[in-house]
Amino acid sequence: MTEMEITIDQGVQMIQAAQKITFLTGAGVSTPSGVPDYRSLQGVYQGLEAPEYLLSNVCLVNEPQKFYEFVKHLYHEEAKPNVIHQRMARLEAEKEVWTVSQNIDGLHAAAGSQHLVNFHGSLYDCYCRNCQQPVVWQDYLQSDRHKECGGQIRPNIVLYGEGFEESVIQQAIHAVEKAELIVIVGTSFQVHPFCDLIYEKSSEANVLVINQTPIQLAGPYDFIQTNGVAVFEKL
Repeated sequence: MTEMEITIDQGVQMIQAAQKITFLTGAGVSTPSGVPDYRSLQGVYQGLEAPEYLLSNVCLVNEPQKFYEFVKHLYHEEAKPNVIHQRMARLEAEKEVWTVSQNIDGLHAAAGSQHLVNFHGSLYDCYCRNCQQPVVWQDYLQSDRHKECGGQIRPNIVLYGEGFEESVIQQAIHAVEKAELIVIVGTSFQVHPFCDLIYEKSSEANVLVINQTPIQLAGPYDFIQTNGVAVFEKL
């Protein structure tokens, strides 16, 4: 890991100069919208026993009520896209831009991102496990039982103990492979297989990291130690 610390203005210039950009985003992109991250002291995991269990396939199947009560707290209907989401979406009109996000909060889509890979799925995409029919998320927040068949409703997110759809991984790899600039924003970049996407980048591609703390990467990267808002409001 060799990080080169640069200024916000230098980072802005890198983004403005690149024509093919792929953003890899994490919870820090949505905290300015009022969505708590998972690991911070204010995060949703604070004070809970075994949060990985509460978000697991085992809990979904064996203790559906406990799973449902926890997942309901992950919805933040009042949250709106912030300047980071908005600028990423707007850049799609000017350049070849993709966004691959760990976030399940739906804010990139709400901001208008079209070239978007929700790597871990979305809370706002729900379906019935029994009849496989889609269910609107507002109904899910009222009950986890499907009105039509009585089956258990779940959000289409990747739970602990579940595999990833190959199509999602391939789409994310494709987005990284063709970028000339990879911009990693608001993530500690430690969750597999998301953090492994960096190994798919072109040898010529530059990497810019915008985060509150440095991250571990195999190769060199430019680093801005800040909240992403400070950078994106200048774009």
